[in-house]
Amino acid sequence: MLKRGSTIGILGGGQLGRMMAVAATQLGYRCIGYSPEGDNVAAEVCEDFFTNRWDDQAALAAFAARCNVITWEFENVPVATARAFPSDKIFPDPKALETAQDRLNEKRFVEGLGGRPAAYAKIDSQSDLEAATDRLGAPGIVKTRRDGYDGKGQWRIMSGRDASALKLPDVPAIYEGFVEFYAEFSVVLVRAQDGEIRYWDSSRNVHEGGVLSASYLPAGEAVEPQVDEARKLAGQVADALGYVGVLTLEFFATHEGPIFNEMAPRVHNSGHWTIEGAATSQFENHIRAVAGLPLGDTRTTAEAVEMRNILGCDIQGAHAFLADADAHLHDYGKSEVREGRKMGHLTRLTRA
Repeated sequence: MLKRGSTIGILGGGQLGRMMAVAATQLGYRCIGYSPEGDNVAAEVCEDFFTNRWDDQAALAAFAARCNVITWEFENVPVATARAFPSDKIFPDPKALETAQDRLNEKRFVEGLGGRPAAYAKIDSQSDLEAATDRLGAPGIVKTRRDGYDGKGQWRIMSGRDASALKLPDVPAIYEGFVEFYAEFSVVLVRAQDGEIRYWDSSRNVHEGGVLSASYLPAGEAVEPQVDEARKLAGQVADALGYVGVLTLEFFATHEGPIFNEMAPRVHNSGHWTIEGAATSQFENHIRAVAGLPLGDTRTTAEAVEMRNILGCDIQGAHAFLADADAHLHDYGKSEVREGRKMGHLTRLTRA
């Protein structure tokens, strides 16, 4: 177990790191962050913050020297950066980043464990895309294999004509066939260093424009019968990666059962409801796991929960939500307000 007063290093400076640092402080730890220049809102709640490039070896060494353990808050931390630290000092294992950062490798990895992703094809050229749409049909979606989130790096293909007209970026991509689904849902789990796994209840997720809009519990009859099968796969993924911390897998609930969409090797937006709605939040349990502490209870403590993202300029009027006594506001403190940018979230609880 990490001793009281020890220092946890967080790679990344966004809102997930911010909420992680708050949880760590409550458990008696100090946090320092590391990220290149940007709107590093985690810095406000960290004891110190390194603003350096991901490949600055001297800065990384100085950062590591001050940390007892290191984790990350988003999946685009370069694998080489994560591997720069001793393997017994960084959790989860960087191979989780390596797997999740390439959508093609991620799907093949999950298939190897018996999971079912949407039908897909590797895309390296215009002819590959046209062949993929002929074989898998349209509509479908083209995604860059690396980077991209919240709908970025994605193009919807409605017909073969769209495929021919699309000017592909000069990066490896993947084509995914359309999935007819009843609902989207997440499996959010935490795995301890000794291999114990605990799951939070799965939320039904609603996306708008490729961005998560809201998460609801209970998830409803379209989702709940498929959760056990999805959990089984998520647990296999966590075990295969020797994972430590919070891991999220997203699924489509379909007439064939759960179809794997993607994984996030980190705390996740669809788990934000756990701060007020669960006995132990995803952020606290992530810190518990990487610090070697016993895991906390993951049971839902409310009859119903709604988590809604606050995007763009909607943050300006967010305090008005607090007129609802059951509402809980989280403002991420971001200085730049942009359309579609996640500026905070709101959680509403219905008590029994």
